[in-house]
Amino acid sequence: MPRKSIFFDIVRISLYQVYCQRRRYLGVVLAIALGTAGFIVIATMGRDVKKNLNADLDLLGGATLIRAYLDPYLPTHKYSKYPEFTLDTIEAMKSLPGVQAVSVIVFKPTAISTFQKEEVAFPLIGADGFFWSVNSFTPVSGSFFNADDVAKRRRVCVLGTRLAKKIFGRTDVVGQQCQIGNESYRVSGILGGVAVGDLVEYGFVPITSAESFVIGLSFRQKAYIRCVGWDDVSKVAAVLPDVVHAHQVTDSLRVDVRWEELKRVQRVAWWVELFIYLSTAATLILGGFGIWNGMMATVKSRKTEIGLKKAMGAEDRDILAQFMIEALSLSFASALLGGFLGRGAMEIVGHLMKSRASDALFFTCVGLALFFSLILGAGAGFYPSLRASRMEVVDALRYE
Repeated sequence: MPRKSIFFDIVRISLYQVYCQRRRYLGVVLAIALGTAGFIVIATMGRDVKKNLNADLDLLGGATLIRAYLDPYLPTHKYSKYPEFTLDTIEAMKSLPGVQAVSVIVFKPTAISTFQKEEVAFPLIGADGFFWSVNSFTPVSGSFFNADDVAKRRRVCVLGTRLAKKIFGRTDVVGQQCQIGNESYRVSGILGGVAVGDLVEYGFVPITSAESFVIGLSFRQKAYIRCVGWDDVSKVAAVLPDVVHAHQVTDSLRVDVRWEELKRVQRVAWWVELFIYLSTAATLILGGFGIWNGMMATVKSRKTEIGLKKAMGAEDRDILAQFMIEALSLSFASALLGGFLGRGAMEIVGHLMKSRASDALFFTCVGLALFFSLILGAGAGFYPSLRASRMEVVDALRYE
């Protein structure tokens, strides 16, 4: 009989044997499938998980936020004109790899609001439409002004909770008119929360409205740069001075990064990632041991079958091939099931985080998982297969 025909017969018999003993291997299949699914989800959704986690890192000290200043009072500053970030510089900062968003503000240390003939002094910030997302702020009530409000110079404002109480005596003032200087602004939202800090005493208006109607503002000397992830912070901070100097002449740039908070977050994230990957690897390794143990039990229980095949002319390599194919098909099928489970988990996680991982990345991870499963099956199944192939015919036939 041609070797090609024999090989296909061996494959068919091996697959049939795996199917017949599927209950014995159920735990092994689930272990490998879950480990594979975990690897796929971590590899494909890890970036999105980091991105969503970074959005809340101001609670841990704003680890992914870089503050850039143009300080005219530095001893090195030698130009008579007050420095400010130009539009070209801002666009260049936005286009840097690893930068999620950039917000530039203007500032007035003391603005006056008049309500029922009483004056309240407070710091005023003129912000663009990205200020809220860059700082991961959410309104206590109402809504923040947006890019459209900025572009159309609308007279709207956002008040910190403490400032709203000072002016109106309460915080439920969304929709009320607030007098700032000589202009009246509609209160669109109230700012508060743990991450806000002393900004609860500040007022905010669109930067274009501030530059048009407020006297005594600073120039656009302060920029907030939100990085995509904590791994991007050091890279962006390193190239930021060169980017600024390439688009405008200034010697007063100062870059502020909270390195201690960043290192603390990175250290925690590293341990969490290590734990997850070790758990996944341990699951797969236990699955490999399960294959090894199951194959050893299979070889022992099928000694008579092996003896009969050898007595009828089967060669050692045929027996070796049969049991190796059983081990490989078992691990491959487990990884394939893990791929389907991983896809389902990806869709659930993506729906919860309102994002979607790349399909190309998913299929790459599935390919790696299947490849690793073949290595796992070959490693776990080799010794039991070798032992089966070297079994003596007389001993095998005598076994009961």
